Amino acid sequence: MNAQCTRALLIILIALSGCAVATQESQVDPTDRALLLSTDLPFGPLQRQLQSCADIPFYKTEFSISHRGAPLGYPEHTREGYEAAAAMGAGVIECDVTFTKDLTLVCRHSQCDLHRTTNILQTEHANSCSEGFTAAGTDAAGNPVPATAKCCTSDITLSQYRDLCGRRDIVNSNATDVNQYLTDPGSGLVEDPVSCGTLLTHDESINLFDRLGVSFTPELKAPMVPMPYAGMSQQNYASRLIEAYEVADIAAERVYPQSFDVNDILYWIAEHPDFGAQAVFLDPRGRDRDFVASLEDMQRLKKAGINIIAPPLPMLLIVDDNDELAPSPYAEFAQQAGLDIITWTFESGQATSPDNWLYANLPGYIQREGQSLEVLHALAEKVGIRGIFSDWPGTVTYYANCMGLVANERK
Repeated sequence: MNAQCTRALLIILIALSGCAVATQESQVDPTDRALLLSTDLPFGPLQRQLQSCADIPFYKTEFSISHRGAPLGYPEHTREGYEAAAAMGAGVIECDVTFTKDLTLVCRHSQCDLHRTTNILQTEHANSCSEGFTAAGTDAAGNPVPATAKCCTSDITLSQYRDLCGRRDIVNSNATDVNQYLTDPGSGLVEDPVSCGTLLTHDESINLFDRLGVSFTPELKAPMVPMPYAGMSQQNYASRLIEAYEVADIAAERVYPQSFDVNDILYWIAEHPDFGAQAVFLDPRGRDRDFVASLEDMQRLKKAGINIIAPPLPMLLIVDDNDELAPSPYAEFAQQAGLDIITWTFESGQATSPDNWLYANLPGYIQREGQSLEVLHALAEKVGIRGIFSDWPGTVTYYANCMGLVANERK
């Protein structure tokens, strides 16, 4: 059953009617996930609003930022996942940038995740891995020991990299052999799962995203090898990322370079100011239990030339005395300092899971999966974020269109 007909059936079930039909090339299909999640919301204004939008035309939006492609259903950082994200209306798509042994910039979430996100362990290139596969077992005391491996892009050349298939980042830590380790249980969101995703270099991602008509948000991943590496310093690495867009004649205003290292951001501001003006500081301090936000800190970042800050979503919301979602002091200080806010990552794991740290500061609030839409709504309406990364961008696209956040982008 295709997505439009599925949506039509859902509309009937919630006493609505009609079926959205894209009549313009610029329209997109966000999929039915947001509508499905809305049925799990408490009855009220947000549910009614979201369900009233089932048959509107949807358009891409920069409020919807693709995190690694669309990894809830597709192999991450692959051509297929990127194309799916664009088809769902993500207006900005991410290539996490790292490098191979021969210094080619490539798209991977981590320099050392190939054993999880590709089939390298099932190929002859497994011999190049930093650490080969070790089966799950027990230690001398009888305690369970998970299966392990470590394969890095810096272990292999570009030629070897091109031999690999991309896969979803799911492994079986109890596996006793490689095939068990790489078994993917499936997501339920894709009728015909991609078994061998196409890996891309950073340059290839630029060409693809430009063709798809979206903006770019490359993240300079932290090297997991000592720098300088093969003569490439950290600053050389940061410059190479930016220079790839200059060579491709991509306008700086379409590029949002990211880094968790504030020194990378400051380097771009100083050496590549056109791109540095849109650099995104991925604030890592939320996992520091001793970190206390302050207005002075936010003002210091703004004075240094940083315009966009991107903390994880738990840093932006609290549950107030009325048991309602409210902006955190961090969010309020960032707003007061004039910083734009992007956050991450929506639909990364189950919202109701006690192990999902993205909702850990909302104890007792999230009772149903659909309440993740309440979190999204609070981030948009109360915090005023300019965009959010998502593992299934269509849900955010649906929300943004339904709430009228796309109108100004289309003018």
